[in-house]
Amino acid sequence: MEFLVIALVIVFGFLMFRYFSQRNVLKTLTEDQFREGYRKAQLIDVREPQEFKKGHILGARNIPLTQMRQRLVELRKDKPVYLYCQSGSRSARAAQLLHKKGYEDLNQLKGGFKKWTGKIK
Repeated sequence: MEFLVIALVIVFGFLMFRYFSQRNVLKTLTEDQFREGYRKAQLIDVREPQEFKKGHILGARNIPLTQMRQRLVELRKDKPVYLYCQSGSRSARAAQLLHKKGYEDLNQLKGGFKKWTGKIK
């Protein structure tokens, strides 16, 4: 029983650490905030190519999370990066990776593509 309590405290601590460290790395923007800035930024859809082909935000480039490490040369560190995926979890992971590689102005669409009401292709 004591071991279980210790394990739960450790897991909870880890989750809290990830949550707060992610908030320092990544700004989560409402659709209106996202729309205000994405045209001046690098708009990246981190979903897989088959998801991207079914529909994506107009002007987005597809760099799947699974290929992000190999394709970092396609992204500039001096311009904001606007990320989105289907719901928000993959874009958060992509932001963690980009932050570790020196990218600073990282933003994601709150709720992901499934919450987007703007123009799509």
